[in-house]
Amino acid sequence: MFSIPHMIVLFVVVLVVFGPHKLPELARGLGKLMAEFRKASTDFKLAFEEEMRNVERQAREAERKKQQEVATASAAAETGTATTAEGETPAQLPETIEPVVEPVAEAVARGAEKEGSTEGLDATATETAPEEDTPEKAALLDHGDHGRPA
Repeated sequence: MFSIPHMIVLFVVVLVVFGPHKLPELARGLGKLMAEFRKASTDFKLAFEEEMRNVERQAREAERKKQQEVATASAAAETGTATTAEGETPAQLPETIEPVVEPVAEAVARGAEKEGSTEGLDATATETAPEEDTPEKAALLDHGDHGRPA
């Protein structure tokens, strides 16, 4: 870059050419230009890295398919049959299962109470005490229904 004496000379020349009133506008414009350049270079870098990850992922998938084909061929060779029967497909990797998101019913029932009231939500000592074995609970455990009512 420039040394300090070179920077001072450059500043004086810019000050003389553009004047003291125009200098803050030029500095502001230069700052905005630098910020846009940094943002563009960061976006380019991120896009490049994303494409490289996609290429690597595709290469891994291709390698996985090759390994699967080799494993299928070796398994077929071991059983003595080189081809699969009609209607039968070679073994495939299990597909990923997307989670199912369903709305949950409200935990607190809305009734005749006031909207903001929490008086009925406080548990008493008997409500928080461990439950004793009831005949219904014992019957459910004996039948192996795993908590489902009969």
